[in-house]
Amino acid sequence: MTIAWKEEVAKRKQDLLADLFDLLKIESVREDNKATADAPVGPGPKDALEFFLKLAERDGFETKMVDNMAGHVAYGEGDQTLGILGHVDVVPVDNFWKTNPFKPEIIDGKLYARGASDDKGPTMAAYYALKIIKELDLPVEKAVRFIVGTDEESNWECMTRYFASETKPDFGFSPDADFPIINGEKGMYSTKLVFDETTDQLVSFQAGQRENMVPGEATAVIRYEGDQLKELADSFNAQENIELSVRQQGENSYVLTLIGKASHAMDPAKGYNAATYLAKFLMLLDDAFNNDSFIRLLGGVLHEDFYGQALNIAYTDDVMGVLTVNPGVVATENREMSIALNLRIPKGKPYSELDVAFKELSETYGFRIEAAQKGNKVPHYVSGDDPLVKVLLDVYSRQTGEEAHEKSIGGGTYGRLLDRGVAYGALFPHSEDTMHQANEFIDVDDLMAATAIYCEAIYELIKPGSEV
Repeated sequence: MTIAWKEEVAKRKQDLLADLFDLLKIESVREDNKATADAPVGPGPKDALEFFLKLAERDGFETKMVDNMAGHVAYGEGDQTLGILGHVDVVPVDNFWKTNPFKPEIIDGKLYARGASDDKGPTMAAYYALKIIKELDLPVEKAVRFIVGTDEESNWECMTRYFASETKPDFGFSPDADFPIINGEKGMYSTKLVFDETTDQLVSFQAGQRENMVPGEATAVIRYEGDQLKELADSFNAQENIELSVRQQGENSYVLTLIGKASHAMDPAKGYNAATYLAKFLMLLDDAFNNDSFIRLLGGVLHEDFYGQALNIAYTDDVMGVLTVNPGVVATENREMSIALNLRIPKGKPYSELDVAFKELSETYGFRIEAAQKGNKVPHYVSGDDPLVKVLLDVYSRQTGEEAHEKSIGGGTYGRLLDRGVAYGALFPHSEDTMHQANEFIDVDDLMAATAIYCEAIYELIKPGSEV
């Protein structure tokens, strides 16, 4: 049976975009200060989940909500179940958007909105693929469960709750990364370094919103005597090609604001970490700043130590690549300064070695270590010989005419929740990755192409006679 998948998608393009626009308008950022028993991670993520499930009910699917944190769309029957796992929560936004991040807009063929590429756009593409299979009334002999979460950008508590009562699918994919496929995902290790004492000249230091984002802006309030501060800032800007501003707010009191570039923590070298740059500048001012352990660690050790050499934890795996380090959140609370680190760990690096390395570092720099965050995850890998991987690569090659190969990334997707789970699209090799950045977008043509690939891939996995 030959099906013109691209043509089927083209017939539904406007409907897909209309539904996606409505989903993108929902400000589904986690808000713990607004969390309730009815909305465990805040109202926005719950609203987005309810919208998605009602959309599926409109289209004749069976749905289920679990603890107002996750849900699924069910289709078909069979001895095996294909899982498709997406999420409708998004990371916070900053002040560097050129458009309203929650008012989707297509400009020059690109759809701009928070969540356009991570992960509302790809999730909607995969959903429409399943919808097309249903509307064509194609024969299937496996069940499909399309699982949607609301806490992927934080601690994945939604999936913990979901799988506490629901069985795991036998195999599947998450439309939340890159084509041709992601069959290897690095582990995640988070730790928080807390400094009880810092120089009195540093009043406060704030940067970052989430550990899994490179901070795009940092602000410090300092006490400083002298008239060279603005001159030093101008020289630093010229030397580092960075944007640091100085504002006096009282006698010998100044507010420093540094603008960097936010990016995904899985590849911190793509960003400009505003926190470490600002600490590096503070080290230039005088001995009080330069000798402060918090500032020296942040600006001297962690600055551009993307791969952990300065931390003495560097490691590379032939399949998964290099270990990466991101100082994601820097905060002041009751005169305590803290640095939250997010590391992406290839297989083969024991987490116990990281514990030891940070313990030794604490003895030098005088911080205490808060317990590793519950978001820690071990590396995940599905062999390239697995039939699931082979089917997905074959479909990609047929539809694009491009060579398909396996790949590992530093990001984490719901694919790792399944023993035989991978990530599959929706970014193409030619796509610009704007996930977790200001002015996030997805190319509309790429979105339609991904939908067609999902159509064929899902059907190849569940059609009669498919052996996966």
